[in-house]
Amino acid sequence: MRLKYLSRYYDSVKKPNFAVHATDMIHSFIRNTLFILLLTVTGIWLSGHLSAQDTAKIILEQADTWEYNEAIGPDIQRIIGNVILRHDTGYLFCDSAYLNDVKNVVMAYGNVHIKSSDTLNLYGDSLEYEGNTKIAKVWGNVKLIDNQTVLTTDSLDFNRRTQMAWYDNWGKIVSDDNCLVSKYGYYYTSDKEFFFKEKVILVNPDYIMNSDTLMYNTVTEIAYFYGPSTIVSKDKVDSIYCIYGWYDTRKDISLFRYGAEIYHKALLLTGDTIYYERVNGFGQAFNNALLLDTVQNIALTGNYGELKRKRGVGFMTQRATGIMIEKDDSLFMHGDTIKAYFNPDDDQQQIRALFAYFNVRFFRKDLQGACDSLAYHRSDSTIFMYHEPVIWSGKNQITADTITLTIQNGELDSMVMYKSAFIISKDDSNKFNQIKGKDMIAYFVKNELYKINVIGNSETVYFAREEDSTLIGINKLYASDMLIFVKNNDIQTITYIDKPSGTLYPENEISPYDLKLKNFRWLEDRRPKTKEEIYTPPRPSPEGEGVSPAHAGFGG
Repeated sequence: MRLKYLSRYYDSVKKPNFAVHATDMIHSFIRNTLFILLLTVTGIWLSGHLSAQDTAKIILEQADTWEYNEAIGPDIQRIIGNVILRHDTGYLFCDSAYLNDVKNVVMAYGNVHIKSSDTLNLYGDSLEYEGNTKIAKVWGNVKLIDNQTVLTTDSLDFNRRTQMAWYDNWGKIVSDDNCLVSKYGYYYTSDKEFFFKEKVILVNPDYIMNSDTLMYNTVTEIAYFYGPSTIVSKDKVDSIYCIYGWYDTRKDISLFRYGAEIYHKALLLTGDTIYYERVNGFGQAFNNALLLDTVQNIALTGNYGELKRKRGVGFMTQRATGIMIEKDDSLFMHGDTIKAYFNPDDDQQQIRALFAYFNVRFFRKDLQGACDSLAYHRSDSTIFMYHEPVIWSGKNQITADTITLTIQNGELDSMVMYKSAFIISKDDSNKFNQIKGKDMIAYFVKNELYKINVIGNSETVYFAREEDSTLIGINKLYASDMLIFVKNNDIQTITYIDKPSGTLYPENEISPYDLKLKNFRWLEDRRPKTKEEIYTPPRPSPEGEGVSPAHAGFGG
């Protein structure tokens, strides 16, 4: 069903360049409108010139009184009471009329009624009808009825030749459950299409539409938008903004172009093109797509996205990005697919969890990371990283089997590294300080790492230096646990807890094989330096690069 609607739309409207600005569309609409008006005027002009060949005379069928008086005017007949006039296949009813048989023109007054076909009837207080052009000008309590559609206005022009009616001083159309009001309007009776311009309002039992320019088909009950438009539900929970597209008022199915915006409670869905089923809460966004939690400032972007409101899930793919927006330093994450979950029964429907997979990378000025998959839970503001996770904070590279990162009030709070925890930082001599343990807990202050608890099987390789950076020696130590304090991303102190052992080596007395702990890997090539680099796959390292050749005897 959804593909059918998309196909119908793209078949009927050639796909334009998405870079076309809304102003261009409005200019296009003005040109089209002028073209329509030109056709109308041309049609009127042609009808006058063709009248001698294809226009019949207006015939008097019935009246209570008929009289001719030159004082009234030459060639004018006065007709009073139960007047019925016929012009080819159409009939005119009124209380009184003046008929000019020579000019083929009639002026009618009181209970005016034109019956143009079996379904179309036009009513008003007064009328001027030219038989040669077949144009009727009706004013005063005007009502046009075509099947189930009723148009009311103060004055109306109706061309029986082209079957087009138009007004320029406000009109109202009622069709089934829809009521439309506009300042200017055109009705093409053969196609059952209304074309509205300026301050258009469509009122439905479930929502209200406002538009600059709108076309409405009374048979299909589809509204087509050609200018800035809004659709707001009666309970004001849902609202839609668009510039160009269509809305099926019968099925509540729509397609919008050029940066449409769909709001539902706290959620915003936008994109260059959006397909939306309002009742089902299902939306698809194509190109420059965005799903935004306006309360928590969490955003998902990509070139294709879906929102399944009743199931409480949305996702993005094709350059998918998740953004945790902060005033000073937002976090940008990228993966093949990013999903957002929310409670569909919640008053605001705020995002409660994010999941990113596969090949995830993220960037923040003070923190970068990579892993295979990632999860964020709003309840405890914690990010979970799985499958070869790595985090970079300043000079420090942090790895483990699993890493959790907690963010409070937009700032880094703490980080837990489970199993095979490993921290590496490059020393000034282009060597590496290393901290290793079974598990670790790291703490941050003002987004900077300041304390690390190493729990179980602790090991270090540490280049001890004087305040002037002179190398004292290389500490290679072991302990059950450690407490480490960090300042400006450099290790300040290490406290070895429970059975410490090790040696401070002079630089020239330690083997190169002992300068790296087991399973050492320096992964700087995977680190995104800017938010744009999260989309660039890291270059694969040559086999063996960054791995210590010595493994035996240094724990695991």
